[in-house]
Amino acid sequence: MDSLTLVLTFSLVVGGGLYWFVCVLGSAEQKGKHAVKLSGGSIEREDVQENYNKYWSFFRRPKEIERAENVPAFVDTFYNLVTDIYEWGWGQSFHFSPAIPGKSNLESTRKHEEMAVDLIGVEPGQRILDAGCGVGGPMRAIAKHSGCNVVGITINEYQVSRAKAHNKKAGLDRLCEVVCGNFLEMPFEDASFDGAYSIEATCHAPKLEDVYSEIFRVLKPGAMYVSYEWVTTELYRAEDPEHVEVIHGIERGDALPGLRSYSDIAEVAKKVGFEVVKEKDLAKPPSHPWWSRLKMGRIAYWRNHIVVTVLETLGIAPKGTMDVHEMLFKTADYLTRGGETGIFSPMHMILCKKPEKPQES
Repeated sequence: MDSLTLVLTFSLVVGGGLYWFVCVLGSAEQKGKHAVKLSGGSIEREDVQENYNKYWSFFRRPKEIERAENVPAFVDTFYNLVTDIYEWGWGQSFHFSPAIPGKSNLESTRKHEEMAVDLIGVEPGQRILDAGCGVGGPMRAIAKHSGCNVVGITINEYQVSRAKAHNKKAGLDRLCEVVCGNFLEMPFEDASFDGAYSIEATCHAPKLEDVYSEIFRVLKPGAMYVSYEWVTTELYRAEDPEHVEVIHGIERGDALPGLRSYSDIAEVAKKVGFEVVKEKDLAKPPSHPWWSRLKMGRIAYWRNHIVVTVLETLGIAPKGTMDVHEMLFKTADYLTRGGETGIFSPMHMILCKKPEKPQES
């Protein structure tokens, strides 16, 4: 075989392999994002590395995260950095769900989302709130399942544009509305929603009381609210260094001002005026492990990291994309350890009702 033939053969193999990695295997389950289109969200591509460094600087100054006024910008930066990678490597629903034997990850995720709207007992045509909607994966599943008009709010402008594009593509834009805003200060009138839900979103609030009180305000009397909360469980021990390492790893890799204990959730809900109807950790047996998808995804991670490395080296992906991807992989390990040890749950469910009549003070 002459040298020209060798060069051509090598080029075809490498080119074909790269195409297979990026275009065949490189997109999310729902084909939401392709690797060649990875970006830094609303951040200019030349500023991605700087913003990644800025994100980590928060953890070198923990007191900065504790200041509530700093948290929205902190969370917004995080989602600019990770939204495209989440869509590409995970899908359009940025949350976990219990594994269902015989069902795909996509089907398990959809069932988990549909259960949320079933719990709040709304009717087709009613108006419900998605507090912390991301790029709208749950919103679309819930709108399609329930026939409700879903209004989602996210602090991240880039996620708003992604959600609107997905809604239109799915033919659900007449049922799904997306607003850019802070769920601690929502631009909605009092008593303007027939129901509300949040799926693994309120963990970003510096104080749970603040977001719960806002949701309480915008709900009509008698309306229901369900939330899937990220919490430490009864097995967590603050004196155990390994437990502390895992929880801090989850907080650092997911833009959390601090994980709450499962025992705090109902107390906060009652404090703002809700009646607690039901509370249950959906991660506990007989549910199948929610973290199994993370463990099975280790091979996919290395495949994806090769793609990200090549794309950043070629200048297709912004500088800093490799660092963000590596951060998310390390976080996945902490999440897995949290699930396996039972000290962490991303789906502590609380179902609440706004009383029909105002409570007497």
